[in-house]
Amino acid sequence: MNKQQIIQRQLKTLHKVFLSLLTNFQQLPKRHRAIIIGISILTLFIILLPSEHELTNNKNHKQGLEVGKRYQVAIPEKSSIDRLPATPVEIEIPATVVSQDSQLIDESEISTTVNSEQQSKMSWQSAEVRSGDSLARIFKRLGFSAQDTYAVSSAKGKDSKLLLKMNVGDTLRIATNKEQKITALEYPLSKTDTLYINLVGDSYQSHKESKPVDITQDYAHGTINSNFWNAGTVAGLSDRQIIELANIFGWDIDFALDIRAGDSFHVIYEKKYIEGEYIGTGNILAAEFINQKDPFQAVRFTDGEYYTSDGKSMRKAFLRAPVNFKYISSSFAPKRFHPVQKRWKAHRGVDYAAKTGTPVVAAGNGKVTHSTYNKYNGNYVFIQHGNGIVTKYLHFSKRAVKKGQRVKQGQVIGYVGATGLAAGPHLHYEFLLNGVHRNPRTVKLPDSKPIDTKYKTEFTAISKKRLKELADSKRIVLSMSLAEENTPKNDD
Repeated sequence: MNKQQIIQRQLKTLHKVFLSLLTNFQQLPKRHRAIIIGISILTLFIILLPSEHELTNNKNHKQGLEVGKRYQVAIPEKSSIDRLPATPVEIEIPATVVSQDSQLIDESEISTTVNSEQQSKMSWQSAEVRSGDSLARIFKRLGFSAQDTYAVSSAKGKDSKLLLKMNVGDTLRIATNKEQKITALEYPLSKTDTLYINLVGDSYQSHKESKPVDITQDYAHGTINSNFWNAGTVAGLSDRQIIELANIFGWDIDFALDIRAGDSFHVIYEKKYIEGEYIGTGNILAAEFINQKDPFQAVRFTDGEYYTSDGKSMRKAFLRAPVNFKYISSSFAPKRFHPVQKRWKAHRGVDYAAKTGTPVVAAGNGKVTHSTYNKYNGNYVFIQHGNGIVTKYLHFSKRAVKKGQRVKQGQVIGYVGATGLAAGPHLHYEFLLNGVHRNPRTVKLPDSKPIDTKYKTEFTAISKKRLKELADSKRIVLSMSLAEENTPKNDD
């Protein structure tokens, strides 16, 4: 390889690095980008400043501070809970600060004398919410009376009711004045919301404040080698995102049985920031999953649902599997040797092995026609759906619905057990269409409603934008992988 070829390769590598840095810069929050631009401008300004020698030669135009003379300036109000009025401050400029050759002032050496007449500061203390705690118990632990508890908990405004739902591990901050009277309370409800209760006159008032959340976009890519969960973790997705991704495509892909090595996924998702600090991920905006070479794409709409690129719902009218299971212990079959009855008989459902107590949900909207117990089915529930469809759930350890009750898809109806004729904890699930048993794993499931026609134009615009972003992210991943492959490796 000659010198010119080496230079060309290095230029290509630098170009790819520049594109990658530009892409990462564009994905930063607006606040971060503004800070970086501001620092760059400030650095350029400092470089172009006149030298100290030029400043010295311009003595005739100097308007510096006089050594030893006192000046009065006004301190602006603080934006804190204990605001101080603007107070005159005397500033004395020591002789060491301003020399005959320079006007530069070292601010760290300026001594200030602030007026001592200020509002009395509140004394703050914190209390962590323990198991079984209530506001009354916390206040008693801190030495406050029952009257204090009542006064604070009955503060004006609906937000004071949020104190009834404190979570273990949360932290309350309580302020008192010199008379040990509670003057303020702060309770962080989340990373964005905080409840404030303040003493105003002789009564307490409550209000909730929310910090603005800056949202940017990021993307993730993964290829499955061993299992989907590990691939999602390696791609940088959180546990919640991995579960959400499986739920989006769970109507078309059986993540327990259909996943193969070599399957891949691309995801565009939100990243949230508060005042420049990263607080976590938001919604998945668009995703693509390639399962056994078949691509599936999903786009999130403003209603919070996911749709195909042409507006069909990713959510089918029925769940393919109504329980989080370890494995299928027995499939739908015309003949099966019953493990308890010890004889051959048809198995008209699918057995999903799972731990006792695992929640089982309704596969679709419907009405409970049976919720009872017998020696064969154990605790069982039957649900009547529309279009002649019935689903059956057997061997519950405990039922969670009653006969005649209407249920929605995803609602918990019972818990996995081994009641009745069962060799171990599992859910026996049956799917009947017009009275005929069908294999729940292979029966064609009806689609849910597509995008409403009045939102079709809006969705089409969003879909095109999201899928273009998805394609761009895939190109970036491909270009980065090619750059890594073409990077010369040391022989050491």
